[in-house]
Amino acid sequence: MTGTVTALKFQRRNRQRVSVYLDGAYAFGLPDTVAAQLRIGQTLTDGELAELKEQDNLERAYQRTLVLLSHRARSVMEIHRYLERLEVTQEAIAIIVERLTGYGYLDDLKFAQAWVSDRERFRPRSPAALRNELREKGISQEIIAQVLSEIDQDASAQHAAEAYARRLQHLDERSFRQKLGNHLLRRGFAHSVVWKVVDQMWQQQQDDNPQEEFNSWQ
Repeated sequence: MTGTVTALKFQRRNRQRVSVYLDGAYAFGLPDTVAAQLRIGQTLTDGELAELKEQDNLERAYQRTLVLLSHRARSVMEIHRYLERLEVTQEAIAIIVERLTGYGYLDDLKFAQAWVSDRERFRPRSPAALRNELREKGISQEIIAQVLSEIDQDASAQHAAEAYARRLQHLDERSFRQKLGNHLLRRGFAHSVVWKVVDQMWQQQQDDNPQEEFNSWQ
């Protein structure tokens, strides 16, 4: 069924969308960028109408993806999975991903660097654990190797141990070592690194509390 464009009106609630009227009746809405190609009096074929609706669907998916990205950065794989859940076609996904990449909204290298940086600051993990997390996000082996190459595992393990060790100050040496060691092992750090850091944390605690160490021998 064909139709002739009889009116194009900006929508009151969303000035970035245009209501399209065919043969005097409201037909559908379009993004203003898509509606800009239309003109009053233009006759649209069935194929052209279908194409306009496809463009609308693509733009809606694109805008929803921008909202998703406004919350936190995402990997390319995450965006693919998100759009697939929205039942967006693979062709449209490719277009959206290309557009987002072109504008700098999608960048797996920057995503991986930020992911590792945030982990190092707030919840340190071993390189092995970070590697697994990044793999789950669809990051390539080349990028993973690049971002993990600068990590000092000893420093990361020490950072991960510091806050937790303060919570264990009341424990005897055996309990302290067991709990802190298990905490670091769960974070994926190697045994050799874990027990070296545990030794350091225990010694540091004794140095910070010499009177408690003295009293323990009374």
